[in-house]
Amino acid sequence: MTRALSLLILFACLWSVADASVTVTDDTGAHIVLPAAATRIVSLTPGATEMLFAAGAGAKIVATVEYSDEPPAAKSVARIGDATAIDIERLIALHPDVVVIWPGGSNAAQIEKVLRLGIPLYRQEVDVLEDLPKSVRRLGALAGTSAVADRNAQALELRLNNLKREYAGSRHLTVLIQAWNRPIYTVGGTQLMSDALRICGAQNVFGDLETPGPAVDVEAVIARNPDVILAAAPAGEANTWLADWRRFPDLKAVKGGRLIPFELNSFSRLGPSVVDATEQLCRVLAKVR
Repeated sequence: MTRALSLLILFACLWSVADASVTVTDDTGAHIVLPAAATRIVSLTPGATEMLFAAGAGAKIVATVEYSDEPPAAKSVARIGDATAIDIERLIALHPDVVVIWPGGSNAAQIEKVLRLGIPLYRQEVDVLEDLPKSVRRLGALAGTSAVADRNAQALELRLNNLKREYAGSRHLTVLIQAWNRPIYTVGGTQLMSDALRICGAQNVFGDLETPGPAVDVEAVIARNPDVILAAAPAGEANTWLADWRRFPDLKAVKGGRLIPFELNSFSRLGPSVVDATEQLCRVLAKVR
């Protein structure tokens, strides 16, 4: 009887452990299996950090990277590097349950090192705004904070639906999003900022390019002749970038006085605050004549 009872208790414990395990599908379709919901998370991009806070998992982030400043509470999270390099030894010492990365922006060589260490990787990547709520829900499942994640995801869905309705009949302006000036970088059709334009009723003049952040030359911009040039620049830089375009008075954007400074970090962060930036973008474009 004693041995049978011991076996029964052992099986019960094993079943309990099995029941506690968590299997989550990340944004790329990969399956991550953890013994339990993640309680120690390292985020290697500012956007992922913001997404984790939106999913209710901010208190579970034990480290992140530079420029992770949204929401304000993220500023108190320890830094172990930036987008180009992280301190692998500090990462190991933190004993994370999972590391969250952005496949399109994280250092590939360092991510390979993390993989070799056997630390589970969760890939967080959103290309269209309507996928933001889904991504928030997945992170909630990863961290065991689904109640908060679902509430915040619903709020994002509501805001996006309202924006789509409000600007559905907007004038279909063609827009160059200038993400850098020398050389000129823009965004292709698969980038989140391009989708923000679509929601505002506008069209990315380089939306046919599949590269997320292509470099283009002045001749290519002149050939496509956008209605609007939007300088998505760091603070204090936009007007300098836009001044360069005044050398080409025949451009529709220059001729019509449609050179727009747009210095919002949230527009390129790839977290929930990009919805705030999109709302402001729609308002700005709606005033364009």
